[in-house]
Amino acid sequence: MRLRTVVAGLLTAVALTPAVGTLDRPASATSRSSAGGIGIRLLEAPVAARADARAWTYIIDHLAPGSVIHRRVEVSNTTGSPKRLSLYTAAAQVRDRRFQFAADRTANELSTWTSTDRHEVTLAPHTRSAVTATIAVPDDAAPGERYAVIWAQAAKAAPPGGGVSEVNRVGIRIYLSVGRGNPPASDFTIDSLTAQRSPAGQQIILAQVHNTGGRALDLSGDLRLTNDSGNLSAGPFKVRTGTTLAPGDAGSVASVLNEQVPDGPWRARIRLESGLTRRTAEATVQFPAAGTAQAVRAEMDTSHYPMPALVGAVLAALAAITFLLIQRRRRSRREPSDA
Repeated sequence: MRLRTVVAGLLTAVALTPAVGTLDRPASATSRSSAGGIGIRLLEAPVAARADARAWTYIIDHLAPGSVIHRRVEVSNTTGSPKRLSLYTAAAQVRDRRFQFAADRTANELSTWTSTDRHEVTLAPHTRSAVTATIAVPDDAAPGERYAVIWAQAAKAAPPGGGVSEVNRVGIRIYLSVGRGNPPASDFTIDSLTAQRSPAGQQIILAQVHNTGGRALDLSGDLRLTNDSGNLSAGPFKVRTGTTLAPGDAGSVASVLNEQVPDGPWRARIRLESGLTRRTAEATVQFPAAGTAQAVRAEMDTSHYPMPALVGAVLAALAAITFLLIQRRRRSRREPSDA
């Protein structure tokens, strides 16, 4: 008997800290299951992450050892026949700039900390059901980020006499950082832009990205082109999704132009984001007749970094308040002697 595994879809999830509440997914939000298949999605997200689209898709959290959280997920059956779904958690890792999930029910630390209140759900055609997932971090858990997937799986046995059995599964990714205090910050730099022409003639811009923060990144974004005179522009062109960078890792993301443009030179402006962390960079590039041009150092746009100015303003305000308090105290001490 041969076994064929079909991964129908892989979602990802964002987790919340126990101290903050959760928001239910809006009623207008659609299930991520494809027509005629099985699906799984998050039903809630952290209040603090209401503006983060990634928080409605992945379970991403930072928990201290000994913490426990609960997240509601929904499984669905959009086919015309009943489906029996197995629910379980298995290992995953971020490697080679990809979120990679392990085969079958391979376990790791995070998968053993994660459970669902039901291990099996039977769904009638075109129905759905809610399940609660629990993540319990042991008291002696070591600091660091871990990855896993909550799977919903439908298996079809091989026909009598032998044949192919099919396994379809969809999942929600978990990105869990363990440690005390505030979560590690997410950050990255865009180091260079490179123009490229594929063997088929497609024009491509590659952005070299370095994850300088403490959390894994799932990168998306867009690219715009403008000529030197500013009277000709092209885009936006979407960045290919699927690149995940572990903390400290570096790799390239590609934007493939869906229309032919002159070779240039162009002023290329790329905007990348992962959750609420957004960065923009520019460089002057020119598409080669074939192959890959030389990488051009990118100029990062720092106008969207409010923190230095904010910190400076806060420090200045604290200094002014301290000065006023000292002056007031000195005056109060002088008044009795003057009298």
